[in-house]
Amino acid sequence: MVGQDALARLQDAAVFWSVGSVTADQVIDAACDCLTAGIDSPTLQILAGISPVKGEENDELRRWLEGAMSELSLVYYGEGSRESEEEALRIMARRLLAQTIAPRDLTSWAYRFISHDGTPLAAELIALDNAYDLVAAIHDWQPHTSTATRDIDAGVVGEARRLLGHPTTA
Repeated sequence: MVGQDALARLQDAAVFWSVGSVTADQVIDAACDCLTAGIDSPTLQILAGISPVKGEENDELRRWLEGAMSELSLVYYGEGSRESEEEALRIMARRLLAQTIAPRDLTSWAYRFISHDGTPLAAELIALDNAYDLVAAIHDWQPHTSTATRDIDAGVVGEARRLLGHPTTA
């Protein structure tokens, strides 16, 4: 793994952990990838060495993550913060536009990990997730291809572009 890729993976893992979307183990694995890629810092070594003891890994991660991120000039987002939610949404929007996830994956992720109580930036994606559910209910939860689903997909892509400040035209 190239150093910049390893750092990007650690940054993303830390953001997703802060919103509850990945486990502490995944952040620890990303820290190990950084070391393997030749990136090193004292606190990164500690972070990579955290033993994933069930129930204690999050406490250890909380103790060392901010310092490791700072040493590596990465951005630390506090656990459950509005900033972490917004950055996680932007990461997921980039994944959608890079076509590594489907539109429904983005909306269901936003519904599950941001929810109605989270950042207002997720409101439209959550509404679109509800629209997918409505179309599925109308079609009795059977797989289908419909104009309604394509329209929702287009709305999700438009919302992802908006989140990233991209032009909304195709």
